[in-house]
Order: sequence, then C-alpha cells, then structure tokens
Amino acid sequence: MRQSHPISPIYDSHSKILILGSFPSVKSRAAGFFYGHPQNRFWKVTSAVFGAAEPETIPEKRKFLLSNGIALWDVIASCEIQGSSDSSIRNVVPNDLGEILSSAPVSRIFTNGATAKRLYDRYIFPETGRPAVLLPSTSPANASWSLDRLKETWRSLLCEP
Repeated sequence: MRQSHPISPIYDSHSKILILGSFPSVKSRAAGFFYGHPQNRFWKVTSAVFGAAEPETIPEKRKFLLSNGIALWDVIASCEIQGSSDSSIRNVVPNDLGEILSSAPVSRIFTNGATAKRLYDRYIFPETGRPAVLLPSTSPANASWSLDRLKETWRSLLCEP
C-alpha cells in the first residue's frame, strides 16, 4: 500500500546535526510524530547521549531536538510499505532536503539504520554531495544491539566534524 510521509521535518536555524530515518512506523504515523513506537529506543538513546531527561510528549521531544541542535526527518517522502517493515519498502520517492540544508547550519548528517543509509546514498547523496554517517537502528527490530551499545555508538553525535 502506498503511503505518504505525514510528519513535517523538525529543524530551525540552529540545527547542526541532521538525523534521518527511513520512513515512519505505523505507530509513528498514528501518533503524528517520529519514533512513536514505545519500544523504539531513539528517545532513550539520544537523551542519554545529550545528558537530558527522556522527553515524553511531542512538545518535549520537539524542544529536546531543537535545544540540542538536532534536525530530524526521514529519507522517504512516499513509498509502498507493508506495516512498518523496512524490508518491504518499494517504489521510493525521496524527501527533498534542500530547505533544511539551505536554512540550517547542518554540518553532519546521520542515518538511523542501514535502510536509511542505503536509501540516502541512492537517492539523496547524488543531489547533495554530502555523505551521511550510518548509526545502528534504534528500532526494536534491531534486537542484537543492546541499549548500552546503542548509546555508546550514538555518542558520535557529539563529535565535532
């Protein structure tokens, strides 16, 4: 079933880091915000990396991102997808990152998981010429990565370019 991305990007004129997922899960689409599945570890990991309390509400999550210079969006604008399965993604139309990259001082781009990285490299890198760094997925489907291991690897968000 073809789905269009229902969530606007989060960024402002202070966003230095851009984190891109692949496409929102069913739970995220229903919640109307990124990483809405309660077992996705994105908010636990990023809040730990930045030494902040884990945000619970959408306004808290938005404030957390912007106060830490993080822009957040996804690689895919629309696609065919079954449920939340990245492996089922077909017929991708990528998001245009031009507005974010022209209005925010983004110095580093990261992808949340291998699917986002593969799709970024295929569809967006040729347009931007800006490489993205692969971070392990925070999805509950990536059970081989413990929370502590994710936190340690995601600390690369703090490293200056």
